Amino acid sequence: MSDTLHEPWLRGIAFNPAAPSDVLIRLLDRAAGEAGLLMCEGRHLPDAVIDAALHHPAGGIRRALAGNRHIDPTRLAPLAADPSGIVRGRLAGGARPRPRWVRPLPDDILVTLLTAQDGGEDGMLTEHEIVQELSFSRQIPKSFYRSMAGHEHPGLRVRAAQRWQSLTPAQREALLDDPDPAVREAAQESSWELDPEAVEATLPSIGSLSKPHVLGTCALSPALVEQCFADDTVHSLTWNRHTPASAVARLARHPEAKVREMVAARPDLGPNLVAELREDADKGVRTRARLHPFPRTWAEYWAIRGVIGHGPDCTCPITDPATDPSPDWFAACAASGEPVLRRVAASWPGLPSELVATLAQDDDEEVRIRLACHHPLAPPHLLLDVFVTRPAHRPHLLTLPAFPRTGRTHLIDHPDPEVRALAAADPTLPEPPVADPDESVRRAAAANPSLTPEALEALLADPLTAAGAAANPSLPVPRMHALLDRCLNGAATPPSAARRSSGRISATGRPPRASASAAKSRS
Repeated sequence: MSDTLHEPWLRGIAFNPAAPSDVLIRLLDRAAGEAGLLMCEGRHLPDAVIDAALHHPAGGIRRALAGNRHIDPTRLAPLAADPSGIVRGRLAGGARPRPRWVRPLPDDILVTLLTAQDGGEDGMLTEHEIVQELSFSRQIPKSFYRSMAGHEHPGLRVRAAQRWQSLTPAQREALLDDPDPAVREAAQESSWELDPEAVEATLPSIGSLSKPHVLGTCALSPALVEQCFADDTVHSLTWNRHTPASAVARLARHPEAKVREMVAARPDLGPNLVAELREDADKGVRTRARLHPFPRTWAEYWAIRGVIGHGPDCTCPITDPATDPSPDWFAACAASGEPVLRRVAASWPGLPSELVATLAQDDDEEVRIRLACHHPLAPPHLLLDVFVTRPAHRPHLLTLPAFPRTGRTHLIDHPDPEVRALAAADPTLPEPPVADPDESVRRAAAANPSLTPEALEALLADPLTAAGAAANPSLPVPRMHALLDRCLNGAATPPSAARRSSGRISATGRPPRASASAAKSRS
């Protein structure tokens, strides 16, 4: 067999779900090149392999493991204090490409990363750059932000003070009176956000990119509100809970329909304005005003706003809100005649099973799509239907535990090769299409466990199917070892590994991000 088969064999074995720990640990050898890195980053791993990777002398192996989204994050705790700042930065930055739903890091890892006094022995990153990676990673749960205000470590209380408006009044008072002077200073510096005069005085020194955030979240003085109307920069005022009632009334009668629409569902809108907006000349305004009985709180307002106007192919991040509306409110949304409200209900993962069953048959496609993407009890047939009809959601759907692994054979002649590949992997398929013209379909077919040992051997010898055949779970373990013997014993470092050594953080073939970590790793 030609040496050109070595790399596809290695890659295939790296992702073979039946490969035992002793096989996978061999792929941590430098001679395995890119395959070992891809394995550490891209699949579930047995505990023995995780342990070997955690303590591996090669930083690239530990770095790849730090970006693995398939492993329980508690197992990655040692990497938070890794000697390499690049490894810590990768753990802080999370998996790439970033999934729609990001699993939060445990509190102990967050505390280690947020309170570190250095950026690692390699000097490639500072502790501040690592924290910056963490801040944008979506791996910090809202509950941790709130808990920092009472944490014993003063550095975390300082960070809590920097999220002033997410704190309760009691927490703000405690931070202003904190025994640590750095915490008190941070609290004092943040308290301007809820002081209308201080906001007015601070705004001129704030960059243009931050201005909409300030106008949409901070307490506003009458003079600042008037300036917004004079400059026609009122959009941010429509969702600011601190906007004065008199300004809200003016926004409800604004000449721009989009402004009236955005203000029509505010929970503080008076009944007279609601009645007026329900008769508005613009359909969008009337629709939003019709929803007004539902957003009685700001949490409900934001739940509705997070759904309106996104469309069936929306792949926005799936995040936990700071505060959730009540279960009864979501149940009422699920029973509503308004499709928008049923979409809101379908987006809540806590919806009871009986309501899930009802929404899975909803006439509105967006309701069904949101249910498939957001709810753990969405029926497998719905997940498969959305996979076939909405390609934008395929990467996310394939990560869901409920996604069906069988019952896909009827799709084997589908015109879309991505759908055919899904069908080709179904173990109940009598004849996997190993000669399909599309590479992804051939690879999936070659990995189908229904293939005979004779057929598998022939596929291992064919460069077009070797990777899929090596990933086939029916491949005997002794055969896996034999293939690794061929690839690793005396093998030179594959060309792809040489490319990797040029300094990419992620060994996935993707270009590096334009971030502090990526820039440092190239130096």
